[in-house]
Amino acid sequence: MDDKAILHSYLRTRRADLLGKLDGLSEYDVRRPMTPTGTNLLGLVKHVASVEIGYFGDVFGRPSGVELPWFADDAAPDADLWVAADETREQIIELHRLSAAHSDATIEALPLDAPGEVPWWAGERRHVTLQQILVHMCVETAHHLGHADILRELIDRTAGQRPGDPNLSQRTPEEWAGHCATIEAAAREAATAGDRP
Repeated sequence: MDDKAILHSYLRTRRADLLGKLDGLSEYDVRRPMTPTGTNLLGLVKHVASVEIGYFGDVFGRPSGVELPWFADDAAPDADLWVAADETREQIIELHRLSAAHSDATIEALPLDAPGEVPWWAGERRHVTLQQILVHMCVETAHHLGHADILRELIDRTAGQRPGDPNLSQRTPEEWAGHCATIEAAAREAATAGDRP
């Protein structure tokens, strides 16, 4: 595999993992805010799909033709990070698929050193190559996948990238509770020691 194929493979895998975080959850659970800043699963999918369209579309002079009203000048702040009641899960999943297909076409059509320009980046930094954007989107997608991992665990205790994930210790719920109790005890002991003069 060449460098472009390797990067593209990582991006495809992370995309699929992020979308998989929605599987089996109710409409409420995929939308509800799980942090004080409103982070939610379906909003993460919407955000990643939206920015990927821009990075692999406009940046390389290959606009997608997809209208993203949450990026309009009069849109509410952070409208790309949550899903309004009149937007369906199916619409967001379709956006994710459309974004991926458009991005894949750009990646396949251009060499790694193809030049692009990111108009929303400042100064000389805005002049990029396809390789830089591939790395950027791998990192961006993995970053938000990490958020999604934690949200999913908070919602229904599902952890790992997929059932039977070999990177996750296999424990029973009781064993996980004991593991957490050990960590809690260590944290309390360290805090007590740190409070001593």
